[in-house]
Amino acid sequence: MDCLRELEGKHAHDPLLEKIMNKSSRVFVPGPVIVGAGPSGLAVAACLKDKGVLSMVLERSSCIASLWQLKTYDRLRLHLPKQFCELPLMGFPTEFPTYPTKQQFLHYLESYAQMFEIGPRFNETVSHAEYDKVIGFWRVKTVGKKLEETEYVCRWLVVATGENAEAVVPEIHGMEDFGGDIKHTSYYRSGEEFTGKKVLVVGCGNSGMEVCLDLCNHSAKPSLVVRNTVHVLPREILGQSTFGLSMWLLKWLPVRLVDRFLLIVSRLMLGDTARFGLDRPELGPLEHKNLTGKTPVLDVGTLAKIKSGDIKICPEIKKLKRHTVEFIEGKTENFDAIILATGYKSIVPSWLKEGDMFSEKDGFPRKPFPNGWKGECGLYAVGFTKRGILGASVDAIRIAEDIERCRNEESCTV
Repeated sequence: MDCLRELEGKHAHDPLLEKIMNKSSRVFVPGPVIVGAGPSGLAVAACLKDKGVLSMVLERSSCIASLWQLKTYDRLRLHLPKQFCELPLMGFPTEFPTYPTKQQFLHYLESYAQMFEIGPRFNETVSHAEYDKVIGFWRVKTVGKKLEETEYVCRWLVVATGENAEAVVPEIHGMEDFGGDIKHTSYYRSGEEFTGKKVLVVGCGNSGMEVCLDLCNHSAKPSLVVRNTVHVLPREILGQSTFGLSMWLLKWLPVRLVDRFLLIVSRLMLGDTARFGLDRPELGPLEHKNLTGKTPVLDVGTLAKIKSGDIKICPEIKKLKRHTVEFIEGKTENFDAIILATGYKSIVPSWLKEGDMFSEKDGFPRKPFPNGWKGECGLYAVGFTKRGILGASVDAIRIAEDIERCRNEESCTV
């Protein structure tokens, strides 16, 4: 620690940094700056704290895990068993069920932040981050709730804004003419407000399927737009998590054999989903996930409602009219509301100004997992693995170890 204090002291008396710090709107951060206080950002902060490295977490919202707290529906549960959704250094309470509820998961995250004394700076939106080659530090500019601007100067920058930073809202011809309620799932809470109404859900991923089920349970009349092929798998096979069983089988068998097993079992348990308008991709579920990043749907009861006719399957939308939807095959049907289960996207390139690590096209690291966590000049990424919390935890541990190593090497050369 003496070496570190000496290093920080030299930084503090560097004329260039001194000029930066003299302005009240600029702050020198001796440790890493982490952008994002979701599960990924919390995981990195905790791993760093465990190694004696203090960090600063910047969060644009007013709370941790804002996607979970503010933009998810009430009936949401973890789709994977809790052992695959734990953050490093702290497991779930033993009394939690296999698939914790939204509120239980949020309680876990709050306890996690409290245990590791993680206190993010809330309501600070990062507007610009760029590496300054002259001083060898990152400049991270934020805009606060009252439009006040702050610049943080740091040696290491961790991008933890994740894959789901901003809702994807497709442009559908005639949206302004529809007249009924059109909302993204980020604004959907419960099917209670749609009781007795005809609702069209666009998107057949896990969220779209579960929203349809929730609408059915609240006596609404949902239809589901299926635009692409989709793999639907049972959530459990012979009492075991399908995901957990897949991970175990992959230790012994190649992906294609595991995929073949999953498809055979799914056919026996769920039947031929193509008969109900849910065509499967040509590649198996795991191979398709690895290639495209699209997660298979783990069925929690929606397929039974599709089979019974309580949920109708519809083709792609051509255009909207007054409370009317025209589909590409020419058929029209009236609806009271439309729910867009069209997912989210990364917006990293909008504020991070570097061209090597992150792709301008999709906002993800250019290098695929497991090599996308580290960039140049002290830049890191966590939560972009397309492997959920499990992937983020793996990267968080690596990032903390690497920053600790860099800090020790730099402090000992002083």
